[in-house]
Amino acid sequence: KFDEAILLDRDGKVSEAPGENIFIVRNKTLITPPLSSSALDGITRKSILEYSKIIGIKSKIKKITKEELKKADEVFFTGTAAEITPVIKIESKKIGNGKVGQITEQIMSTYSEIVMNNNKKFSKWLTNVY
Repeated sequence: KFDEAILLDRDGKVSEAPGENIFIVRNKTLITPPLSSSALDGITRKSILEYSKIIGIKSKIKKITKEELKKADEVFFTGTAAEITPVIKIESKKIGNGKVGQITEQIMSTYSEIVMNNNKKFSKWLTNVY
Protein backbone atom coordinates (compact mmCIF):
# COMPACT_ATOMS: atom_id res chain seq x y z
CA LYS A 1 0.00 0.00 0.00
CA PHE A 2 1.25 3.43 -0.97
CA ASP A 3 -0.03 6.88 -0.04
CA GLU A 4 0.94 8.59 -3.30
CA ALA A 5 2.39 7.80 -6.72
CA ILE A 6 5.53 9.29 -8.23
CA LEU A 7 5.16 9.73 -11.96
CA LEU A 8 7.94 9.32 -14.50
CA ASP A 9 8.39 11.12 -17.80
CA ARG A 10 8.77 9.38 -21.19
CA ASP A 11 12.47 8.83 -20.53
CA GLY A 12 11.82 7.10 -17.21
CA LYS A 13 13.00 10.10 -15.16
CA VAL A 14 11.11 11.47 -12.15
CA SER A 15 8.46 14.02 -13.13
CA GLU A 16 6.02 14.74 -10.28
CA ALA A 17 3.24 13.24 -8.16
CA PRO A 18 -0.36 13.30 -9.42
CA GLY A 19 -1.12 16.66 -7.79
CA GLU A 20 2.25 17.84 -6.50
CA ASN A 21 5.76 18.73 -7.57
CA ILE A 22 8.65 16.80 -6.07
CA PHE A 23 11.95 17.90 -4.58
CA ILE A 24 14.86 15.87 -3.33
CA VAL A 25 17.63 17.07 -1.04
CA ARG A 26 21.08 15.72 -1.77
CA ASN A 27 24.20 17.08 -0.04
CA LYS A 28 22.19 20.07 1.29
CA THR A 29 21.05 21.02 -2.24
CA LEU A 30 17.41 21.11 -3.34
CA ILE A 31 16.83 19.38 -6.66
CA THR A 32 13.57 19.39 -8.62
CA PRO A 33 12.85 18.12 -12.14
CA PRO A 34 12.68 20.60 -15.02
CA LEU A 35 9.31 21.49 -16.48
CA SER A 36 10.48 19.67 -19.63
CA SER A 37 10.09 16.44 -17.60
CA SER A 38 6.31 16.94 -17.83
CA ALA A 39 6.31 18.51 -14.36
CA LEU A 40 3.55 20.90 -13.35
CA ASP A 41 4.61 24.57 -13.37
CA GLY A 42 3.45 24.90 -9.76
CA ILE A 43 3.30 28.14 -7.80
CA THR A 44 4.43 26.36 -4.63
CA ARG A 45 7.41 24.94 -6.54
CA LYS A 46 8.33 28.45 -7.70
CA SER A 47 7.89 29.77 -4.16
CA ILE A 48 10.22 27.15 -2.67
CA LEU A 49 12.86 27.83 -5.33
CA GLU A 50 12.63 31.57 -4.56
CA TYR A 51 12.67 30.97 -0.79
CA SER A 52 15.73 28.72 -1.06
CA LYS A 53 17.69 31.50 -2.80
CA ILE A 54 16.71 34.03 -0.13
CA ILE A 55 17.89 31.84 2.76
CA GLY A 56 20.98 30.50 1.00
CA ILE A 57 19.99 26.90 0.28
CA LYS A 58 21.42 25.83 -3.07
CA SER A 59 18.91 24.59 -5.61
CA LYS A 60 19.15 22.89 -8.99
CA ILE A 61 16.62 22.11 -11.65
CA LYS A 62 17.69 18.86 -13.27
CA LYS A 63 16.43 15.48 -14.32
CA ILE A 64 16.23 12.98 -11.45
CA THR A 65 16.61 9.23 -11.91
CA LYS A 66 14.72 6.68 -9.83
CA GLU A 67 18.06 5.69 -8.31
CA GLU A 68 18.81 9.30 -7.28
CA LEU A 69 15.33 9.54 -5.80
CA LYS A 70 15.90 6.50 -3.60
CA LYS A 71 19.38 7.69 -2.56
CA ALA A 72 18.18 11.19 -1.64
CA ASP A 73 18.87 12.53 1.84
CA GLU A 74 15.34 13.99 1.93
CA VAL A 75 12.29 14.04 -0.37
CA PHE A 76 9.19 16.21 -0.23
CA PHE A 77 6.18 17.16 -2.33
CA THR A 78 4.94 20.72 -2.87
CA GLY A 79 1.51 21.88 -3.90
CA THR A 80 -1.33 24.22 -3.09
CA ALA A 81 -3.24 21.57 -1.15
CA ALA A 82 -0.21 19.50 -0.12
CA GLU A 83 1.80 22.57 0.93
CA ILE A 84 5.08 20.85 1.94
CA THR A 85 4.62 17.11 2.46
CA PRO A 86 7.64 15.04 3.51
CA VAL A 87 8.28 11.62 1.99
CA ILE A 88 10.00 9.21 4.36
CA LYS A 89 9.84 5.98 2.35
CA ILE A 90 9.71 5.07 -1.33
CA GLU A 91 8.65 1.51 -1.99
CA SER A 92 10.48 -0.31 0.82
CA LYS A 93 13.46 2.10 0.93
CA LYS A 94 13.71 4.60 3.79
CA ILE A 95 14.66 8.09 2.72
CA GLY A 96 17.57 9.33 4.85
CA ASN A 97 17.00 8.03 8.36
CA GLY A 98 13.29 7.46 7.74
CA LYS A 99 12.29 10.70 9.47
CA VAL A 100 11.54 14.21 8.23
CA GLY A 101 14.87 15.79 7.28
CA GLN A 102 16.26 19.04 8.63
CA ILE A 103 15.91 21.05 5.41
CA THR A 104 12.39 19.72 4.78
CA GLU A 105 11.44 20.59 8.37
CA GLN A 106 12.80 24.13 7.97
CA ILE A 107 10.94 24.65 4.69
CA MET A 108 7.70 23.18 6.12
CA SER A 109 7.86 25.41 9.18
CA THR A 110 8.60 28.61 7.28
CA TYR A 111 6.07 27.86 4.54
CA SER A 112 3.39 27.34 7.19
CA GLU A 113 4.27 30.72 8.73
CA ILE A 114 4.12 32.35 5.30
CA VAL A 115 0.69 31.00 4.31
CA MET A 116 -0.73 31.94 7.74
CA ASN A 117 0.66 35.48 7.22
CA ASN A 118 2.93 35.10 10.25
CA ASN A 119 6.09 35.94 8.31
CA LYS A 120 5.87 39.52 7.09
CA LYS A 121 9.01 39.13 4.98
CA PHE A 122 6.92 37.11 2.52
CA SER A 123 3.57 38.90 2.82
CA LYS A 124 3.86 39.91 -0.87
CA TRP A 125 3.20 36.26 -1.70
CA LEU A 126 -0.32 36.51 -0.27
CA THR A 127 -3.55 38.04 -1.52
CA ASN A 128 -6.15 39.11 1.00
CA VAL A 129 -9.53 37.46 0.48
CA TYR A 130 -12.62 38.74 2.29
